[in-house]
Amino acid sequence: MIEVNINCDLGEGTSNEASIMPYIQSCNIACGGHAGNRNTIAEAIQIALKNDVAIGAHPSYPDVENFGRVSMPISNEDLINTIQKQMKLFDEVLSEYDATLHHIKPHGALYNDIAKDDKLAIVFLSAIADYKNRAAIYVPFGSVVAKKALEEGFTIYYEAFADRAYNDDLSLVSRKLPNSLITDKNQVLEQIMHIKNEEAVISINNKAIPMEAATFCVHSDTENAIEIVEFLYKNFQTANIG
Repeated sequence: MIEVNINCDLGEGTSNEASIMPYIQSCNIACGGHAGNRNTIAEAIQIALKNDVAIGAHPSYPDVENFGRVSMPISNEDLINTIQKQMKLFDEVLSEYDATLHHIKPHGALYNDIAKDDKLAIVFLSAIADYKNRAAIYVPFGSVVAKKALEEGFTIYYEAFADRAYNDDLSLVSRKLPNSLITDKNQVLEQIMHIKNEEAVISINNKAIPMEAATFCVHSDTENAIEIVEFLYKNFQTANIG
């Protein structure tokens, strides 16, 4: 069986953490920007520890209304402040449970924006500079933030989305468009297999675009997320990274 690391964005109000955690290897827990609070962080961390799942922080733009999935105008100072505030809260709860921070994965629009915006990527990396020697960063393959992070000495892991369709430039197909989500578990499996075996993803235009990934994300708010991660768990040998 092929070895695969599956991660999932959790603590976002879907209340399915206990059902998902047994089938994944790493998790990204919302820490108050787009969703989450001290209680939800604590709950998710406890479930992760119980299931031996690597724990990651999932900071975002401070935008609960749009679930952090819309780019927002924000000053560099305010972005740094909100990321550091989210990470401070997350760190405090981690310490309460003597848990270890494995990685940081920016969420939603912030994740997509720093993938292509040099200046914004540098601002984000400066906001998490204190964690450089403590945690890795989950980033998209071929992204600006991946390049900048390596230049600045961060440990990175390339991430691909198992349940999202890709454009030819490796950006994600907008959720406003049809076929942006992949909910058929067999198609999710096929996408992961292709990336692992061929180091390429098949874009929405049916083109093979070079891509590498150490970890694959399934979104917890995908309607059949539990079914998908259980199916993947049964079809892959699990792999931890880092």
